Amino acid sequence: MKLGIQLPHGGDIASRETIAAAATHAEQIGLDSVWVWDRLLRTTRPIPFRGRPPGPMPRVYATVFDPLETLTYAAAMTKRVQLGTSTILALFHSPVVLARRLATLDQLSGGRVIAGFGLGWLEEEFTASGIPMARRGRRMTEFVGAVRAVWGADPVSFQGEFYSIPESDIGPKPVQSGGIPILLAAQSDGALKRAARIGDGVNPFATMDFKRLQRDVALFRRTAQEAGRDGTLLPVVLRANAQLTDTRLPADGRLLFAGTVDQWRDDLERIRDIGVTHVIFGSDVPPPLDVQLRVLAELRQHLR
Repeated sequence: MKLGIQLPHGGDIASRETIAAAATHAEQIGLDSVWVWDRLLRTTRPIPFRGRPPGPMPRVYATVFDPLETLTYAAAMTKRVQLGTSTILALFHSPVVLARRLATLDQLSGGRVIAGFGLGWLEEEFTASGIPMARRGRRMTEFVGAVRAVWGADPVSFQGEFYSIPESDIGPKPVQSGGIPILLAAQSDGALKRAARIGDGVNPFATMDFKRLQRDVALFRRTAQEAGRDGTLLPVVLRANAQLTDTRLPADGRLLFAGTVDQWRDDLERIRDIGVTHVIFGSDVPPPLDVQLRVLAELRQHLR
């Protein structure tokens, strides 16, 4: 199992110094990857979403460094760790532009990029981007196809309902043979099935208990098999919204990676048994960076 850390590029902690420290120390202690996330804005008048009452958005959303520029900065000071997005809000981008930016980063980093794409859920971000929220799933399916076309052999061409690419030569191409792996974020059955059908892996979020994750992984693997793919070969990259405590939390109702370091170790063993291949540790309100790195070094040694 691989372990990664979310870079501190959002909120009051975000700075060139903290990002550099996290990236270089992650590589030094043997972590496998560093990750970034995406947020365009912090709305001050949030619209209810899926029945949730209005309320203030997390302060960390107010300032988020651009994910790809942040990864480029991290790439320049590391040599080994993979560089992932978990996730970039793909639909707010042109597929040609985003494909070229990711391929450029893959070239400059020597083939270390993992592209995690998410649909987005904040209506105000869609408004600001000029993109309708309707039919997001179909748009994402086509977006992935267009990005892969750009990474394929020249001349590139693509014709779809939402995106069109005239026959063209488009470079650079990724270093990685077959293109950069694309993970699709999934928090619903529809998203899990989409990832199983068209993704190179799935990126669920661990704001759930173990039984829910077990069920989601099984659905992902089963759908991949039904689509004629070997579901056992597709990675499950879990983003753990971790909560570290000094005392053990009661087992009843405890979410994954909430509790003590010992409870995190137990969670790693359980999710490895159901086929999770990679875990990203991060949180909107994380422990101090030195504490995160110390704990992850312990977990890395435990897994070895």
